[in-house]
Amino acid sequence: MSGTLEHLDRGPLSKDEIAAMIARDIPDGSYVNLGIGQPTLVADHLDADSGVVLHTENGMLGMGPAATGDDVDPDLTNAGKIPVTELAGASYFHQADSFAMMRGGHLDVCVLGAFQVSGGGDLANWHTGAPDAIPAVGGAMDLAIGAKEVFVVMSLFAKDGTAKLVRACTYPLTGLACVSRVYTEHATFVVGPDGATVVETFGIGVDELRGRLDVDLHRLTT
Repeated sequence: MSGTLEHLDRGPLSKDEIAAMIARDIPDGSYVNLGIGQPTLVADHLDADSGVVLHTENGMLGMGPAATGDDVDPDLTNAGKIPVTELAGASYFHQADSFAMMRGGHLDVCVLGAFQVSGGGDLANWHTGAPDAIPAVGGAMDLAIGAKEVFVVMSLFAKDGTAKLVRACTYPLTGLACVSRVYTEHATFVVGPDGATVVETFGIGVDELRGRLDVDLHRLTT
């Protein structure tokens, strides 16, 4: 019996809808790092009573949702320079200590963007390899290897229509076999040694995905 949920009547998802799904899947009480860009939206969808503690590369534990209006403090930002709020008990520390937390296995989950993810969970998100591209590794390698689980949020297809969930990454790698889940506007996947398993689809079916993705693609079974 197939357990994959195919929502053919809705989709593709918006960035906020994807962020809400990721927030839902983060276990209560987790210590979590949100990467620069779309991953930061997850902070706005975490339940206040979830016990999730957000960590930033630039040295903060206990980050809250994005700041707006009178709550904006130019000295209080996340790693992407976006103004944020602080929750009760928030703490601050040197960036070297922040990276020690990342490298030391103290984070339960990190949420990162990506250029490509392989069906086996390899991650490429710091450089396209193009001669004129500007590399931007930041703390991605430390997070990819240091966090206990890596969730990726990305568009499923590039602007030219090529798939970003692939059999093997063609861009320079950030980490090997480090990604466990992939969230996109068209579908969510669990990835690993056996390839990619489709958890849910939005506006597209599994069979159509198989025709567009060059990756071992499986249905979720129960």
